[in-house]
Amino acid sequence: MPRFSVIVPAYQVQAYLHACLESVLAQSYPDFEVIVVDDGSPDACGAIADEFAALDPRVRVIGLPRNEGLGPARNAGMERAGGDYLVFLDGDDTLTPHALRGIADRIKETGEPDVLVYDYARTYWTGETVRNQAAAHLTEQGPAPFRLADRPGLLKLLMVAWNKAVRREFAVREGFAFPPGYYEDTPWTYPVLMTAGSVATLDRVCVHYRQRLRGSILGTPGERHLDVFTQYDRVFAFLDARMETHPESRKELARWRPLLYRRMADHLTTVYTRPGRLPRSLRAEFLRRARIHCRRYRVPGAPAPLPVRLRHALLRLGLRRTYGALRLASALRRGTAGVAAGLLRAARTGALRLHYRVQRCLPLRADRAVFAVEGDRGYGRDPGALEEAFRRLAPHVRTAWTADRVHHHTVPPGTRRLTPGTAAHWTALARSRYLVREGAFGPGLVRRRGQVLVQTQAGTPLKHMGLDLQERPAAAQGTDFARLLREADSWDYVVSANRHSTLTWERVHPGDWTALECGQPRTDVLQRATAADVARLRETLGVPEGTVAILYAPTHRDYRRTQRSALDLERVVRRLGPRFVVLARAHPRHGGPLAASAGRVLDVSDHPHVESLCLASDALVTDYSSLMFDYAGLDRPIVIHAAEREAYEAARGTYVDLRSFPPGAIARDEDELIGVFASGDWHGTRSARLRAAFRERFCPYDDGRAAERVVRRVVLGETDPPPAVPLSGRRPAPSATAALARAPLTTVPPPAGPRTVTDSL
Repeated sequence: MPRFSVIVPAYQVQAYLHACLESVLAQSYPDFEVIVVDDGSPDACGAIADEFAALDPRVRVIGLPRNEGLGPARNAGMERAGGDYLVFLDGDDTLTPHALRGIADRIKETGEPDVLVYDYARTYWTGETVRNQAAAHLTEQGPAPFRLADRPGLLKLLMVAWNKAVRREFAVREGFAFPPGYYEDTPWTYPVLMTAGSVATLDRVCVHYRQRLRGSILGTPGERHLDVFTQYDRVFAFLDARMETHPESRKELARWRPLLYRRMADHLTTVYTRPGRLPRSLRAEFLRRARIHCRRYRVPGAPAPLPVRLRHALLRLGLRRTYGALRLASALRRGTAGVAAGLLRAARTGALRLHYRVQRCLPLRADRAVFAVEGDRGYGRDPGALEEAFRRLAPHVRTAWTADRVHHHTVPPGTRRLTPGTAAHWTALARSRYLVREGAFGPGLVRRRGQVLVQTQAGTPLKHMGLDLQERPAAAQGTDFARLLREADSWDYVVSANRHSTLTWERVHPGDWTALECGQPRTDVLQRATAADVARLRETLGVPEGTVAILYAPTHRDYRRTQRSALDLERVVRRLGPRFVVLARAHPRHGGPLAASAGRVLDVSDHPHVESLCLASDALVTDYSSLMFDYAGLDRPIVIHAAEREAYEAARGTYVDLRSFPPGAIARDEDELIGVFASGDWHGTRSARLRAAFRERFCPYDDGRAAERVVRRVVLGETDPPPAVPLSGRRPAPSATAALARAPLTTVPPPAGPRTVTDSL
């Protein structure tokens, strides 16, 4: 008996069925069966399913003689299912990587509930992925499992079958089945949730719900949309029958009627107003039947906001013309407001340009400096380190930090806060002598005579940058190279961490600027930190005492429309044992967390300072992120997870060949990575030798005084700033834990014949 029966109805989805079945068969959790129901599809769905069945014995195909619809097709699959749990997946949707493993783990953790509800994300043809907006109801905090009465908010989720795993024994015992017709999920999902003796949630996206441009059943106009009334009749009939057969639960069941009425009214409103569902000839009939249903099932006790109550009242009263007039008035109001807002924005932009031009005519202020990072994010990185050095070494210069309002709280006291695009911001840009920024200063900036522009860049370059992207369109993404050259011509200084950086920046950002090859200012904090600082950071992040904290920080993949983790982090920590935790940090362009924080996997993507994460960790695992250069200054182990090396080299390219000059051990895949840590290679003698050579080449000035050298040169005019302390004379950075001194771990034996050192590639 398999753990899961994945039931896939297939009707006219030949273009998507292959991806759907591949997503199931590629799951890291192998204990499942796939039942594909060919619902009399006139295209190649049956042939595709048969091909998969011939290649994998876990796939079985059921062919229906004629098209029955989603409900009967799912019922046919349930009759043949033998798994502990039923998992439904439409033929044009996909499971996310490791979804079944996550579902299985959560089911075991919550004591085999009747129903497990998990999350989904909508995927669009553009490659954009948008998570369910009601995901907050899937929180795993609090008791689990529970009954629906304890978490009624679950009824606000999309009422579909494919975001739930249902215990088959429970479904068979209660006689649950899908009805025919459109909206067949409705009379299945509500009864299942209301009847379940135990429910649990999984706060994880397990299904990608494809949003097709055309061809969706619900997007096809026709009278079948009137089936929604029959489906809600079935829901309320189930509720009445349940109250008759279970009088002891009558009070609990009665509480669901107001909620079901409101959900029905919302659903009917959606069907009526959604373009492409109801032909014009059916709109009056739909509204007439909606009025009957609302009057039939309406009960007191369904509170709702005033606009919602108004929509429900119009539906209940059948005021079609009034409803249409209000919708038209609302659309006109929104359109008028949009035009007015556009005119106001244009007027404001013109006024700010005039203001900036006037301010440029006024004298410069030699005692002013403005700092910012790319994206106008919060205080930190190289500009943050330089701002602190300005205040310490040149207190006569008043500093200001430019950031969006949501990041103002990160700016230290004593530093002026500026919001981009305001009059105060343009005044500061026009009148301040020193402008320090990581990233482009922007097309609106005009460099004045006497101003000093300091460009810090984004660290030591590993991947191709600047003009080198001209032959790499996937990475360039429409870069205006002419503007890039004009931007570089406006710089006075470029902060460089090492000789490699200086040579690269001179080639890819050519200009008349001067390189300040004196170290990476943001790494100063890594060298100055104490053991007490490290202990405090680990406690703040929730790292258990005595554990080995691995910072996992992959880079952005330019060749992927949607970003995802190359590692199953839960599996990694499970294999390595309880002494390991993972701090998962997504790239800023990732667009969300890298992993769900659970157990010994802590997602720290929202942490404002990556330097703090470096200090709190014992080792870094990365692929092609330049963070490895900063981390090397700590002299802590670095492991390269070289997944998709060929694809990354082809799309972006690297300046440093990590195969011949790595900062530590290298693993090509997840199993090799586990083997590196399980065998102790991650902090072995060979890794230490590789790291020492890497540090000598890329961290010659990381002694905690890089920012000081920049300020002394740029502001104080010293032509001979303090020299860097040689590597041999520096004190080691405080270790996060004593784990490095312990014997190699034996929790998990390394995979047979691992290749986990330099020559593994």
